[in-house]
Amino acid sequence: MRSKIRFLLGAEPRELSVSDPTMTVLDYLRGPERRTGTKEGCGEGDCGACTIVLGRLVNGRLHYEAVNACIQFLPTLDGTQLLTVEDLKQPDGTLHPVQQALVETDGSQCGFCTPGFVMSLFALYQSEATPPGRQDIDDCLAGNLCRCTGYGPIIAAAQQMHALGNRAGERYQRLARETTAKLAAISDQETLCVGDGKRRFFAPATMDALADLVAGHPDAQILAGGTDVGLWVTKHLRKLQTIIYLGRVAKLARITETETTIEIGAGATYTAAMGLIARHYPDMGELFRRLGSVQVRNAGTIGGNIANGSPIGDSPPPLIAAGATLHLRKGPARRSLPLEDYFIGYGQQDRQPGEFVERITLPKPDPATRFRTYKISKRFDQDISAVCAAFSLRLDEDRVTQIRIAYGGVAATPKRANHAENSLTGTPWSQASVTTAIKTLEQDFQPITDMRASAGYRRTIAGNLLQKFFIETSQPDMATRLIGAPELAHV
Repeated sequence: MRSKIRFLLGAEPRELSVSDPTMTVLDYLRGPERRTGTKEGCGEGDCGACTIVLGRLVNGRLHYEAVNACIQFLPTLDGTQLLTVEDLKQPDGTLHPVQQALVETDGSQCGFCTPGFVMSLFALYQSEATPPGRQDIDDCLAGNLCRCTGYGPIIAAAQQMHALGNRAGERYQRLARETTAKLAAISDQETLCVGDGKRRFFAPATMDALADLVAGHPDAQILAGGTDVGLWVTKHLRKLQTIIYLGRVAKLARITETETTIEIGAGATYTAAMGLIARHYPDMGELFRRLGSVQVRNAGTIGGNIANGSPIGDSPPPLIAAGATLHLRKGPARRSLPLEDYFIGYGQQDRQPGEFVERITLPKPDPATRFRTYKISKRFDQDISAVCAAFSLRLDEDRVTQIRIAYGGVAATPKRANHAENSLTGTPWSQASVTTAIKTLEQDFQPITDMRASAGYRRTIAGNLLQKFFIETSQPDMATRLIGAPELAHV
């Protein structure tokens, strides 16, 4: 068992003993490393001022992604390259094209948010060989907030950065082989264990080691992307005693496709999974595009969103409507259950001590299936749903042979609307049938009231979304979604 984390800070190797397993990457950078270019803003992964870029080996190739340093725990850096705004310019001071573009377009006002924008755009620059389109730019910047409202010049900088290619911009392409070799050299199959003896952070590298650890520490906090658990530390000030991290288990991050299913490992991020999912379920892909920000989707996992059992998680409703199956493991034993059966009550899931989510099976839709999902929130991007709804429908001519209706955010758990489904099954797919089904929703849910919406609002929206689904599947020529702006095409 290894007791030190190993990573690259820029091009320099780091090997650290860590006493506080929940020290954030942001605190490490601004403290021991004195890299103060990375700023502290919200402390909860919303504003993007702390954006950094992590380089990882994916199938032997170097891949860069932007993440939020404020909710990323330091030990999760093991085996990665960490890049901050200080790493971008050449040793002679030549600015990276992203930085130069921001200078030339006057893209910095007060400057506090600028390093975060630089790093988000750097990750986009590294991932695109050609200038990105406006939709790609908007997606890239959705997780970076500018209180000076200087978005116009920043977008202009994103559109110009590829035209300013120079030695600083080519630097990471030149160093890719060297960085790949360095990361391969610090990669191993040993379990990492750091901490002060009382509080410990385990990071196994194999599925069997993970199963043994979870079985041996049934009270441990299982950590995937940290986009939720990180806030427990930064906002709730909780002291987590034992953490078991999934991020080094390569098998857990696998996404495989069979003739009839998509198999999603519990450690697979939204970014990794959403492309394949969107090919088969376009609406689900669009929902995931609106989930959090690029930084959040690069770290957050579908398995983690399910495992924590939140009633406002956006992935369970569409997965339930699509008929997904959840697979769990405890030691060598495995079991499977329909995803909707996993959620028992508020904060209660059908997961035994020592058991963990291993993967999700998403069946591919039959060509005759009509599938839609909708997200209602106060902001279009990077906001928690007040109501998330998903519908899957099969018709025989104009009669309902099968329908699955799932809602999240309405009640204490994400769940199917069984009374509404029973009301519609076997009836004509008609306005009269849908009107009756909307009334039966009151038997399916006792809506909650919180800061996002009242119970009455949620009750009304739940019915309206079923009505919207009916209109979209029976009157395809009727406009039900905003058009004209790419970023609003799927509202």
